[in-house]
Amino acid sequence: MNEKEKLIFQLIKKNPYLSQQEMAEQLGMSRPALANIISSLIKRGEILGRAYVLPEKNQIIAIGGANIDRKFTIEQNVQLRTSNPASVTESVGGVARNIAENLGRLGNRVSLITVMGEDHDSAFIEQNCKSMMNVDLVEKLNDYNTGSYTAVLDNMGELVISMANMAIYDQLLPSILKKHEAILQNASCIVIDLNSPLETVEYIRNFAIERNIALAVIPVSSPKMKNMSQDLHGISYFICNRDEAESYLNVKLETYSQYEKAVNMLLQKGAEHVVLTLGEHGVMVGNEGNIVHYKAIATRNIVDVTGAGDAFVSAFLHGVLNDEELEEAIQLGLVNASKTLQSDKTVREDLTKDNLIEWRNL
Repeated sequence: MNEKEKLIFQLIKKNPYLSQQEMAEQLGMSRPALANIISSLIKRGEILGRAYVLPEKNQIIAIGGANIDRKFTIEQNVQLRTSNPASVTESVGGVARNIAENLGRLGNRVSLITVMGEDHDSAFIEQNCKSMMNVDLVEKLNDYNTGSYTAVLDNMGELVISMANMAIYDQLLPSILKKHEAILQNASCIVIDLNSPLETVEYIRNFAIERNIALAVIPVSSPKMKNMSQDLHGISYFICNRDEAESYLNVKLETYSQYEKAVNMLLQKGAEHVVLTLGEHGVMVGNEGNIVHYKAIATRNIVDVTGAGDAFVSAFLHGVLNDEELEEAIQLGLVNASKTLQSDKTVREDLTKDNLIEWRNL
């Protein structure tokens, strides 16, 4: 900002409800000159329209899926092509939303950008999310149903099959994100999942490059890899599992040397950091030619695997965004994933920054 812009900015900060004429008189300049400077400040995202609300800086923006999760747990051994006795639970889910909730519970300021229908499910999601994240940026679409994900688990908590009704996310287009550019450009980090269409992911990738904003990309599933371009430049953290890497790179990954090669291939495509998650085999992490394997935390009494990947991503990002060393951030991710495996909730309700540290030190 130049000196005049700084004076105007400070005046607005003291009293955002001053009229332009009042500000012009206090600053000894003409109202048209003041109006031009204010217009420039708005375009650059330094202030947000009337009543010149100042943008919140250093918040995390999560873009992507927010849907209803329904989990059916089969009570006995799975029997195909017949009815299986099962119990059912309903909760809020979606990769971007899960990550936003984890980060919010860890004390970070988070806003969610997604699309939902004008229906009961969207009201249920917002009611369950608003204490942990800002949901004011959610776009409601009359002609679509809110996304839903249904998982069928066996009596050991392992996934048998899942079904996703995610057609609404095809409407999460750059035109929606452009409405929020002033907020996006003040983010400390943007997290986008691949429920978002390819053109939206590319828009955000280029946006992050132009404004030097940290960007994390989370694939969601192997079929969603179609929404990721082959150019990973501008991506600070590319976090995927083995199946997603196989699909994206069109290779088979079965050994540690193959995992390492896959991480290197992803780095060569331009990602700054690559994290390849391997379930019980831990994670392979690479950056600047340095690739390290970290063992998973041995976890007893696994209740449900759903949400463990999102828990890892969230605690890892929480670590790096709060100035932890990369290795410590990885350990925080592994701890949160392990604790989430022991819960029937997609996001642990007792997750806090202090509890995460306590779990880490056990």
